Parts: sequence; C-alpha cells; structure tokens
Amino acid sequence: MDFRSLLFWRKPPIADLEALAEFIDERGAFVVQKGIYEYARARAGHYAKVMFSERMFLDAVEVSRWTAYPLGLAMVTELAEGILLPHAAEARQRQLTHLSSLVLSTYDKYAIPEALSAETWLAARAELARRLQLIGLHPPKRALDVPKPFARTYFDLMPIHPELRASDWPTTRSYLKIMMCNVHDELTQRMDAPLISRLLLQGAGAGKATHLLPASSTDATGSRPDA
Repeated sequence: MDFRSLLFWRKPPIADLEALAEFIDERGAFVVQKGIYEYARARAGHYAKVMFSERMFLDAVEVSRWTAYPLGLAMVTELAEGILLPHAAEARQRQLTHLSSLVLSTYDKYAIPEALSAETWLAARAELARRLQLIGLHPPKRALDVPKPFARTYFDLMPIHPELRASDWPTTRSYLKIMMCNVHDELTQRMDAPLISRLLLQGAGAGKATHLLPASSTDATGSRPDA
C-alpha cells in the first residue's frame, strides 16, 4: 500500500482568516450541538426515538442549540487566542480585537433563528462580545480550563427538565473539557499560527464562513454531514 495516498484524508491547513473563521464556526457549533443531542438521547434511554419525533422536544432543542452557539464560539476563540498569543509579542490586545471582530462577523452572517426572538439573539451577541473581551484580561488557560465559566450556562440549556438532570452536571462539565482538548489539538496541528497572527495584526478581513445547519440537516448526534 502506498501510504502517501493517506495524505488525501488530511484536513487542509488553516492558513488564512477565512479558514480560521470557518474552523471556529464549525467546531463551536459542533461541540455544543453534539453535547445537547447526546445528553438528551442518553437521558431518554429507550424512549429516545420517540422523544426525538416529538415536535415540542424538537422545538426545545432548537432553542437550546442556537442559544448555546455563541458559547461554542467563545470557547473555541479562546483556544485560538491562546495558540496565537506567543506570536503577538506586545500586541495581544490588538490581535484579540481583530480576532473578536472576525468571530462577531461570523455570528452576524446568520439570520435571526426562528427559535429565538430578535431581542434574545442580539442580547446573545452582546454577551458574546463581552466574553471575547474578557479573554485578554487573564493569561491563556489550559484547554481543559477554558469551559469553566461557560459550563454551567451550557448545562442549564439542556432540553431536559431541571429535576431530571440535576445529577448530570459533572458529566457535562467533563464533556466540555474533553472536547476543548480535542479541538485545541486539532487547531494546533492545522493552524499556521505565525501567519494567522500576522494577518490579524494587519487587520486583514475574512471571507465567507460555513453555516450552522438547520434542524432538518442535523442528525440526532448533532454532527454535520459535511464536516
């Protein structure tokens, strides 16, 4: 077997801001959606198939995943900022400002979801902007520590009655830690950090980012067919 043929399966490098925006968008969406779907299925057990066919439950999932989406963006952005920081020298804040603008422009590419009101969607954007600003107020965190300020908010968004999920908080927290470590490893391997840092410091713009899938295109695992 010619092992060089396996190179076909390697994911492309992240060597421009469009690719970075796409990565943050996709991985942020994937992490929060996967957790919501897998947790709900595990909680429902043998009744999962029935529950996932109920309109009321599906509507609740839509609210959960769109509300959680900016949390995913914020977490993955913080991972990226930590990897890029060594290349920013004394210009951390300037680099973070351009990185934050890139992420907010990704958020702004979406129309207001049907599951949320305009007020809720805009408030979520303001909270995302606030969380992105906070990244520059402390030293970079380990990947497994990044979810700490987000985990409780994320857990409270699960589309399961609070009385039924009370004991599952440690599991959800651990899930986010593992996923952030995995995303960090992938981003470290794929991103040309010196180049991306230079582009951010130059204030270069990003192009089109990929989209969070509508409910009809997302399977019960929360995974994306095109990811």
